[in-house]
Amino acid sequence: MSPHAAAAALDRKHKLVVFASSLGTVFEWYDFYIYGTLAAFFGQLFFPPGNETAGFLSSLALFGVGFSVRPFGALVFGRIGDLIGRKYTFLVTIVVMGLATALVGVLPTYASIGFWAPVILVGLRIAQGLALGGEYGGAATYVAEHAPPGRRGLFTSWIQLTATLGFFLSLAVIYLTRHAMTAASFSAWGWRVPFLVSVLLLAVSVVIRLKLEESPVFAEMKAQGRTSKAPLTESFARWGNAQLVLKALFGATAGQGVVWYAGQFYALYFLSSTLKLDYEQTYLLVGVALLLGAPFLVVFGWLSDRWGRKHIMLLGCLLAVCTYQPIFRALTRAANPALAAAMAQTPVVLRTVEYHGTLVLTLEALQDAAGKIVGLKRAPTPTDQARAFLNRRGIPFTLAPAAGSPLQLSVGLVAVPGFDARAYEAALAPVGYPAAADPARIHHVRVVALLVLLMIYVAMVYGPIAAFLVELFPTRIRYTSMSLPYHIGNGWFGGFLPLIAASIVVYTGDIYAGLWYPIGVAAMSFIVGLLLLPETKDHDINH
Repeated sequence: MSPHAAAAALDRKHKLVVFASSLGTVFEWYDFYIYGTLAAFFGQLFFPPGNETAGFLSSLALFGVGFSVRPFGALVFGRIGDLIGRKYTFLVTIVVMGLATALVGVLPTYASIGFWAPVILVGLRIAQGLALGGEYGGAATYVAEHAPPGRRGLFTSWIQLTATLGFFLSLAVIYLTRHAMTAASFSAWGWRVPFLVSVLLLAVSVVIRLKLEESPVFAEMKAQGRTSKAPLTESFARWGNAQLVLKALFGATAGQGVVWYAGQFYALYFLSSTLKLDYEQTYLLVGVALLLGAPFLVVFGWLSDRWGRKHIMLLGCLLAVCTYQPIFRALTRAANPALAAAMAQTPVVLRTVEYHGTLVLTLEALQDAAGKIVGLKRAPTPTDQARAFLNRRGIPFTLAPAAGSPLQLSVGLVAVPGFDARAYEAALAPVGYPAAADPARIHHVRVVALLVLLMIYVAMVYGPIAAFLVELFPTRIRYTSMSLPYHIGNGWFGGFLPLIAASIVVYTGDIYAGLWYPIGVAAMSFIVGLLLLPETKDHDINH
């Protein structure tokens, strides 16, 4: 075979590896995200009725549970991948993910089987999280170990693109399903269709992945007998490598995780739950932004092969820190101008003896979020009742120290002592806080532009991260070592972002207060990464 023909054959092989790995990963992300996209429905389907806010937070908590177990999936499947091989490990993970997702589609609701509904749903969500914990590291490692020198950032960026495409696919399937039936039918049974579609995606994924060969780097190392006998011990019990894991977590993946989930999932929840856009408008706006913004993942992966991985990722974190607050405030003005005007002209203030400062309030919100995860509850106080009243009606408010009475609602110049639902209604009625966003007043171009800007930040931190992590760790323990910090950063710091941010908003009444969580984590990663992380783009991954 001529050198030109050999190069062409190698190029075709590389493209097949990227295509097959990426397509399977798209389907797996679709399976995982379909729950997150429909989380707002689950509060009324799988949890006790009677408190919509508690049901919504519980559904977000369960969304986070899937992320909480991802690091354990990384340990289990990462170890198998370093012992046995990359190919068969992430073949197993996609089967587990597909079956767990399909079973959600046939799960009886709380009305049918009572508390068994959330119990079984938790089990399926845990299976999803374990599977995804093993999937990403395998796919990223497999593609990187096939990539030609100088192109790892570009090749692995296609794996990074799969998360956004999976999210987009979940939005598209849900939108088409909802559009094909009435709202009542979708709420009753139509929501199951996107979950059942995963059976078809699973079949396609398995067929494609069965055609792949083992990574050449791993195959050569295995043939020479140089594979790790104890990848967990080598990865985490030896200080040299454990140091790299900690630096990667706090200097890269934690910040990348919160920027990613703030730019995609939290933006979705903010539009639908906070700004009260209807679901079709929300899905269309976010879907268009994803299509426009997704190519930047490949662009920044490609640029990282030329400029380096580290500084592109850190710049994305820094931009998020500096601009999240103005971007989300601009989203309010563009998507629900009536709400923005009411907040500016007639602010609502809840004065209470339970207010002990912003920091204490935020810590209480985090404590409540943790309680939601483990199922703990506390008896509601009058302040809780007032807070719940305002949250149910989508009315932003500010908490302040008590003045005169233990609890007082101030609406402009009107003051209502204690908690009295009728008196609260009377005080708020003439103010003009909208029950929902007016579709005719949504500035669609401006909303999409702001969402695309958030997606560019996502692309900066996420496009180069796979190549960075693969290059940071040695081949013999790469699958295990890179998977753990990635899934702690994304699964814990990022995956719990919607719950943590929403809990802070519910407690403080400030619709922008939840943003301080991703801002704080991104700032931490910027500082740690700038001081401690090496540049990796020229590392030889064969050693």
